[in-house]
Amino acid sequence: MTRSVQALAYARPSALESSQVGASLGLETAGGLTPRGAEAHPRFFAGFLSSPRIAARGLLAVADVAAARYYQRTLRASLDPVVTGNGDRLRFESFSGCCGVYARLDVLQEGLDGQRTEHGTTNVDVNNPLREALSRITADDPLHLRVGPEELAVTTLDGPVVEKKVPLPDRWLRGFAEAQVASAGFDLRAELTAARAVAFLRSLPRGTGNAARGAQWVVATGSGLRPTTRPVPGAVCLPGPERLVALQRVLRHATALRVYGPPVADGAAAASAWEVVLPGMRLTLTLSPDPSRGFSGEGGVLEALATDDAAADAELVSVLLAWEPTIEPASLAERSGLSVERVRAALTRLGTAGRVGYDLADAAYFHRELPYDADRAERHNPRLVAARELAGAGAVSLDGALASVASGDRRYQVRENGGTLTCTCQWWADYRGKRGPCKHALAVTMVRRGATVAGGAR
Repeated sequence: MTRSVQALAYARPSALESSQVGASLGLETAGGLTPRGAEAHPRFFAGFLSSPRIAARGLLAVADVAAARYYQRTLRASLDPVVTGNGDRLRFESFSGCCGVYARLDVLQEGLDGQRTEHGTTNVDVNNPLREALSRITADDPLHLRVGPEELAVTTLDGPVVEKKVPLPDRWLRGFAEAQVASAGFDLRAELTAARAVAFLRSLPRGTGNAARGAQWVVATGSGLRPTTRPVPGAVCLPGPERLVALQRVLRHATALRVYGPPVADGAAAASAWEVVLPGMRLTLTLSPDPSRGFSGEGGVLEALATDDAAADAELVSVLLAWEPTIEPASLAERSGLSVERVRAALTRLGTAGRVGYDLADAAYFHRELPYDADRAERHNPRLVAARELAGAGAVSLDGALASVASGDRRYQVRENGGTLTCTCQWWADYRGKRGPCKHALAVTMVRRGATVAGGAR
């Protein structure tokens, strides 16, 4: 797994401070992008939280996921959450160290009482002393929230900074893209009242070791959710229920639980999303299909990365984005002159750079700009890199619906079957397309579409 170190520079540590006039939560920001360009310490919001203790617990839940590994727990994770200002809300996002759980807290307009939220994306410092202070908030006394430097200090940040060096695996960046692609294919499967949501979630196991393997399923009933021994229509996969433990932070404040998942297909394990509705907020956890299987290997973005058209379309669509809380593909298609299908492919490609996410409650994409190297996840995607090498080396021979790919000492047959490319390689035998195309099928797609590949071949 490729790893690099990212330096996050904060003007000072984030802190919760008390005074005679009340408490103030200052969340410090690192370098990020805004409509004005790159900023060392962007400022997104200053005002009051409508439900301080609920917001504190939601933020702690996101930080819990950022610091957790739900698989191979001996390796500790550490990555500060990302915050995006979308004009009418603040979104706090994180990924687990094992890349199998994606968390997002949406603090909506009704949860904020202050000036209009600014636009942009950056990392936010959530340190251990701050976590301890947030956990001690037990009442809804007025709490002032500041995301970014104090207004008077914006122009005086030339002094020493607090620097964190964070190991950043490339698979985390791919995970953001894959989670967005998976979520876009989900439908609402169940909505539980607060009492039934609390009863169900509190009945789930809280493992202390690696989460249990194997797909488990639940299905909606008149009384909530019940386990089912097989994936009947409408069922939702619950892979590693221990991974929902972060939701325990906010259960007492829940007003509903919404459960999302894809259509059941062949009984195979699938990703799912669990959204706790809170006053003025939503906390969502999205689980990969298996505790040992991170989102980064799902392959849902590979088709969108395999053509030059997708790259050009993504560049065109990107200039039309403005940190919208909801992105309408039909509107982008009209403004860009592209088809809706090509706009969706472009959004998928932008997702590989962390530039869009997907909000299940709104059933819409949203704009953000992760403060990471936008091209690194694509460069280090092993199947994509291998496919480009095969295509560029002239290893692909086309014969109508059949193609032959020379790889190593073997030659693999790739055949089109009902719009899907099948292959004689072990990857296809193991996954049958459920984790995206193999490198041989991807190379065939590149050659057929005339994509520019390694060595300049077409």
